[in-house]
Amino acid sequence: MAQQHPAFFGEDTPEQKNESGGIPADLLPYLEIADEGDELALTDVSGDKDANIAEAERASALRALLEASLLAGPVPSILSEIENEDAIDEEFAEDVAAERAERQAHESALDEAAYGLALSSEMEEVAQSILARAPEHSVQPSLERVAAVLDFLADPHTTYPSIHITGTNGKTSTARLIDALLGACGMTTGRFTSPHLIDLRERISIAGEAITPEGFLAAYADVAPYIELVDQRCRDEGGPRLSFFECLTVMAFAAFADHPVDAAVVEVGMGGRWDATNTVDAGVSVITPIDFDHTKWLGSSIRQIATEKAGIIKAGQIVVVAEQPEEALEVILERARQVDAIVRLEGRDFEVLHRQMGVGGQMVTVKTPSAIYEDIFVPLFGQHQAHNAALALVAVEAFMGGRKLDGRIVENGMLSASSPGRLQVVRTSPTILVDAAHNQAGARVLAEALNDSFPFQKVVGVYSAMADKDSEAVLGEMEPHLESIVLTALDCERGADIHTLHKIAEDVFGPERVEVREDLAEALDRAAEWAEASVDTADQAGVIVFGSVVLAGDMLRLARIRP
Repeated sequence: MAQQHPAFFGEDTPEQKNESGGIPADLLPYLEIADEGDELALTDVSGDKDANIAEAERASALRALLEASLLAGPVPSILSEIENEDAIDEEFAEDVAAERAERQAHESALDEAAYGLALSSEMEEVAQSILARAPEHSVQPSLERVAAVLDFLADPHTTYPSIHITGTNGKTSTARLIDALLGACGMTTGRFTSPHLIDLRERISIAGEAITPEGFLAAYADVAPYIELVDQRCRDEGGPRLSFFECLTVMAFAAFADHPVDAAVVEVGMGGRWDATNTVDAGVSVITPIDFDHTKWLGSSIRQIATEKAGIIKAGQIVVVAEQPEEALEVILERARQVDAIVRLEGRDFEVLHRQMGVGGQMVTVKTPSAIYEDIFVPLFGQHQAHNAALALVAVEAFMGGRKLDGRIVENGMLSASSPGRLQVVRTSPTILVDAAHNQAGARVLAEALNDSFPFQKVVGVYSAMADKDSEAVLGEMEPHLESIVLTALDCERGADIHTLHKIAEDVFGPERVEVREDLAEALDRAAEWAEASVDTADQAGVIVFGSVVLAGDMLRLARIRP
């Protein structure tokens, strides 16, 4: 029986396969001959036997040739299917890799969150244990407790040179300006300031940044055993244990040594003579303007307060002194003579020659004992910040051996300086500023800076304070510069009673210019509404939040601004 043609069963003929690209054209004649040979072999039963055998062998060889050709080069349709399968495999592999990477990222995020939570919990526990200690002003004035702990630690504060800063107002801003200038000189700095606005870690800064949670915990772990030893000794002798500020001072000194830093910038907590920071033996000290504050602990006269502040002046050091009330200056100069310190006095040895307001700050020209620095941009507002910049420049000059500083270093240092919570803009339209003016002198400076730096037609205040502050004096300084005031409450034990503040504010402003909102956000809304009520554009209205460092911190937290 003859072999049936493939076309009869729906298969492609050799020509059709060639048209579709299935079989190479040069093999088609051989295929046709092979097909003919098969038919002959099956039908020609009368032919020569040898011929039949030869034909069969030829057909077999041709078929082998065809199979070899097909195996060596698969038809495009088959090749396409294989390539598609590879593509699918590759796509599957990519999906698997992406899923694995996503799973790893998720697990990593979970691990990081768990670590952060544990770290935050440990930080909170340590912070609360420190804050549970007595405030600085409730312990017996003495340097012995801090000195004893530092002695156990092998006196870490002696391993680096320091600049020590005291005064009534401007200490923190001046410290931050000095820190920025030293950093621009290429030095790694440690900075200790107080109080903090939001986070306790702000008080201890390394290389211009708040100490990390890990660094804070490590510093506490280093000093805690020795603090406990001194605490026990003090208890045995009937005295108080270290205060929270004394603990933080020791931690800062230890952290600076452990890092290590090239220089420390150390701000006094309160006063000077008995302040925990006065254990440092600085080569340069700075005294910012002295005025009334902390009178319950420092004294009720300028002379008494100045005596406490001048206590940081050490033998042979250079002391940079801002313009002072006459009584304060007499005390400072007398102390310097007693210990043979060198005085650099504002108005005599250095001064601000010129200042001009600019966008985001001011241009300042300062004459120092070593040079005249012209048109330095200081990104801080208010005439008082120009004088703070001059203090910082003279202090860094003295620290660097009295030589003139490179102009580019001064420019870069000043440009990088900041002072959170000090006449800081936290919002525009209307402009909302925050300032930690908590005493009469600070309020006076704030009022001058508002008039000097901001062209407002109408300003409304938001105020709160600690119970031990002279709110009547503070509000009295601000009253001529404010359209009205909104009082709010502080969420802390030392906060003033809101009803007491209300009565004081009504006496100063009059009842029609005072309102109360317990919540800070509500107080801000009311103040903004009041400020914008009778101005043509929002930029002519301003809101100033002032009166307490705690209030300043609450404002920054509400504005989601990290110091």
